[in-house]
Amino acid sequence: MKLVVGTFLTLDGVMQGPGGPEEDRSGGFEHGGWLVPYFDDMMGKVVTAWTEAADGLLLGRRTYEIFAAHWPRIGDEDPIARKLNRVRKYVASRTLDRLEWNNSTLLEGDVATEVAKLKREPGRELQVTGSGNLIQTLLKHDLVDEFRLWVFPVVLGKGKRLFADGAIPAALKLTDTKTSTTGVAIHTYRPAGKPDYGSFMLEEPSAEEIERRRKIAKS
Repeated sequence: MKLVVGTFLTLDGVMQGPGGPEEDRSGGFEHGGWLVPYFDDMMGKVVTAWTEAADGLLLGRRTYEIFAAHWPRIGDEDPIARKLNRVRKYVASRTLDRLEWNNSTLLEGDVATEVAKLKREPGRELQVTGSGNLIQTLLKHDLVDEFRLWVFPVVLGKGKRLFADGAIPAALKLTDTKTSTTGVAIHTYRPAGKPDYGSFMLEEPSAEEIERRRKIAKS
């Protein structure tokens, strides 16, 4: 399966608490629910289509608990709820010992090793939503095959970020982009190896070149 990270981000890279004020107040975060005013029908259709492509969900503890408290209460008439309630769910957590949401499995042992095993299983996509701490582990071990980044036109100044300090330098290739009616840019990226570097600075002339120019100026 292809491992896909889908994340809602502010313009300054914050991914914390997008869906509501009480979603994640850790660290004193007071801006929860920042994505809600921007959600439109186009975004709903994109979420539905991407969710249908999932053959597995990979979630951290906090995101799993939020999803498990919400989606089982939504009926099968909602296509997202129908899919999420039935699809295989893999949870990375050191504190949970009981999973009650249908078709949920707790990953045991080293998370990176277990995720690498899941990726070798047949299927389309193993999708990660939210799960900021888990994503840092996936990035560290180069396990992400695709990023779907929803960039919202809002700046918060504080909060958990997708690419936190210490992120491994990497180049990405833009493979698709869409824009909602509310100005949300939805970008799809795939890893493209290590970054290339260059410079617009003028090169300093060599000692030989300086001497040549001096002689020309005297002649």
